[in-house]
Amino acid sequence: MVARLVIAAPSSGAGKTTVATGLMAAFAGRGLAVSPHKVGPDYIDPGYHALATGRPGRNLDAYMCGTGLVAPLFAHGSRGCDLAVVEGVMGLYDGAADQGELASTAQVSKLLKAPVVLVVDASSQSRSVAALVHGFASWDPEVRIGGVILNKVATDRHEHLLREALGESGVPVLGVLRRAPAVATPSRHLGLVPVAERQAAAVAAVAAQAEQVRVGCDLEALLALARSAPELPVEPWSASGAADASASGAAGGTPGPGRRGPVVAVAGGAAFTFSYAEHTELLTAAGAEVVTFDPLRDERLPEGTSGLVIGGGFPEVYGAELSANEPLRREVAALAASGAPVAAECAGLLYLARSLDGRPMCGVLDAEARMSERLTLGYRDAVAVSDSVLAPAGARMRGHEFHRTVIEPGAGELPAWGLRQPERRVEGFVRAGVHASYVHTHWAGAPGVAARFVGRCADGPAA
Repeated sequence: MVARLVIAAPSSGAGKTTVATGLMAAFAGRGLAVSPHKVGPDYIDPGYHALATGRPGRNLDAYMCGTGLVAPLFAHGSRGCDLAVVEGVMGLYDGAADQGELASTAQVSKLLKAPVVLVVDASSQSRSVAALVHGFASWDPEVRIGGVILNKVATDRHEHLLREALGESGVPVLGVLRRAPAVATPSRHLGLVPVAERQAAAVAAVAAQAEQVRVGCDLEALLALARSAPELPVEPWSASGAADASASGAAGGTPGPGRRGPVVAVAGGAAFTFSYAEHTELLTAAGAEVVTFDPLRDERLPEGTSGLVIGGGFPEVYGAELSANEPLRREVAALAASGAPVAAECAGLLYLARSLDGRPMCGVLDAEARMSERLTLGYRDAVAVSDSVLAPAGARMRGHEFHRTVIEPGAGELPAWGLRQPERRVEGFVRAGVHASYVHTHWAGAPGVAARFVGRCADGPAA
């Protein structure tokens, strides 16, 4: 089993992403094959992880996929690698609201039997750091905190005080990082700015993070800690295995030998950067020919498109450019009007609306979308209200919402989901072959979704 580390922190904002990405890049720079992972539903951090390692950043979400899939998905992503680095979410022990440890970094570390490195923002403390680290290390005996990296240390004197305080804690200091503006990544209303929007600057930032970690951390000690993780006897997750297991319930099915599968167009580019690597793998395993296109630049859908997947991202940032691409908007509307399967999440939902902040969009849905001051954020327990290309009515799925927009539907639209928490409400749209919703889902947790969608594509447009 691959050597592995979990990078955690007492709270958000301590520098987990900087340290985790820097470690990934530093070890990759030494010639190691590094597998990058992120706890939770975040789409943006894995983009920086991929830049650091040259491999897809993969999410480990115990809420959306279930605790039983965390280790298999990890084994799938890290197959053939020398080292895996897992960046945590929020504080070490923070998880899904009112669900105990579920989906927390601590839970994932236990499921992976992986040692934890605690990143501590030391900018406003000295001796108190020992009490903080002691508390986190002793809170759950099953969580193994193997070391601490002190971040935002001001001076040599400050470092001396911190090391002295931690000397008797039993938790070794594996790194000390000074304040460094060059490693910072800009943020906006939904977190970090994605790599796709700042490619050159992101490359420079990751290089700076790798150098900071190389100079400030004991890479040999960190690698030794990672290699101390015990064996993890688990069968790696397989997209083809998941597709085979769900094929019996899907319409259409995988094409026979020599036959071309249905073309599924998947939106990409700077406006639609939110996707999980497993989705494409599941679509391909279910028999689809997956082709990526960029709604900012491409005026036509890929040739032979039978189905369309539009994931999340930042259409509000690129509203003018998306609206200006009228030829593609017409093609998307025509495809949807034909009854072809269309799956849209969050940004995709906004793109299918009549307008976004007053700018014309595809007009597939009788709805108007606009930016809002209110952040909608959290896990969702959803039940399919209407039969759709993704799920039969009554099917349950778990997902996540994360947006600062609102959408005002017209009369007569069928909802997609009934949400059970934090409050009961219906959400999203189902119309012929269209399923559009704010709720992000991870299809590895419900592989029948991909098989059902590809099967509908193979069957042809819905009546």
